[in-house]
Amino acid sequence: MSYLEELAAFACRTRLGDLPAKVLERTRWIVADSLPVIAAGMQQPEMQALLQRHQPAPGKAWVLGARRRAAARDAALLNGTAGTWLELNEGNLIAKGHPGIQVLPAALALGQEIGASGAELLVAIAVGYEVSSRVSRAAQMKIAVHPHGTWGTLGAAAAAGRLKRFDERRMVELINVSTTTGMATSRQTLLDGATVRNIFTGHSGYMGLMAAQLVECGFTGERDSPASVYGKVLADGFDPAKAVENLGAEWILAQGYFKLHPTGRYVHSAIDALEDLLSRSGALDSEKVVRMEVKAYRLAAMLAEKRVTSSFGARFSVPFALATILHHGRPDLAAFEQGAVDNPAIQRLAACVEMQEEPSYTARYPAEQVCDLRIVMSDGQTHGGRCTITKGEPSKPHRPEELRAKFMQLGAPIWGETVARRLLDECLRIEELPDLSRLAERFDL
Repeated sequence: MSYLEELAAFACRTRLGDLPAKVLERTRWIVADSLPVIAAGMQQPEMQALLQRHQPAPGKAWVLGARRRAAARDAALLNGTAGTWLELNEGNLIAKGHPGIQVLPAALALGQEIGASGAELLVAIAVGYEVSSRVSRAAQMKIAVHPHGTWGTLGAAAAAGRLKRFDERRMVELINVSTTTGMATSRQTLLDGATVRNIFTGHSGYMGLMAAQLVECGFTGERDSPASVYGKVLADGFDPAKAVENLGAEWILAQGYFKLHPTGRYVHSAIDALEDLLSRSGALDSEKVVRMEVKAYRLAAMLAEKRVTSSFGARFSVPFALATILHHGRPDLAAFEQGAVDNPAIQRLAACVEMQEEPSYTARYPAEQVCDLRIVMSDGQTHGGRCTITKGEPSKPHRPEELRAKFMQLGAPIWGETVARRLLDECLRIEELPDLSRLAERFDL
């Protein structure tokens, strides 16, 4: 078979029993982790305004955090967009992006619309995540391209095709159609703090569902769209063999991470280095800090903006993250809100940070995410800290109780503690649900 036929066969033939225990457990947590992250993001003023102006079509799918339902495509668009706003969504260094928040909103919305079972949802998410992650791994994406909204359309589409029970011929067509519906996204949006970047993930879900409908209507794609888009347009090369290497035996999904800090992933390495430093030195008087020196791999070193002006931009600045955590003593949501951005003491600290790429650390990435931090005090004392593996990676995972606490911290203020706890329990045994539309009826989210 061609690599496209292999991917299609995998997407169509995989059953719940084929998912290794670790993959099944992680897929449940992708569902559980995503719901309150989306709902919390939906509370942002821009999302509230979009809800009012977009006026989604009525339907059966949750618009999370809005206590309303909508047609599947609109729900996928809104939930996917809200899900990246606070930078707390799941991600994967091997996939080079965030598959979960590009696949789950579309799969969940369609599953609720057609009354799919919880088991069908888990398999759809798993195969959509895996197929799109493998295509991304096989592509040498241009560094200027933001990974959201590109191969995410393929992941959402593959999940939709699975839920719609496409045969392998139509799944090949769907891969080809959906790959060409991605965006030419810009990584500069992160550095500029441009919130248009959040629509990229909403686009993945919306266009993934649209691609499935197009195929049902007889639309066709190129003969080999991934090789075209990722070999000639958005990337500098594409290796088809890499896309199917150990397919079904090795799961990229199992190699992802969850976030506890509301920042871009590469900022987490610097936060871990700071936590290591503080564990050695004890609390520091932030007013006496005169310089902070950071050496890191390229993707972390790029996030060097010192003069952030917005809460969203603050989530992609290593200098701001170090400054606000030293000032507040914690890396919670409040430390990245506009009040913190406008705080002169935090701005002074951010200006003290010097960023440098260390080529040897870049060479070790993504297997390791090395970051060194050195803080110099006004009395001449120096303190050092290091991150080698960022917390949350498979070799250094967060504890289940930490993920449960995150769910409750985000979900309880929106839904109430009782509802949030019940919803979490349902998510962690979601394969037992015979009909996802009934879940929507039981929980007004």
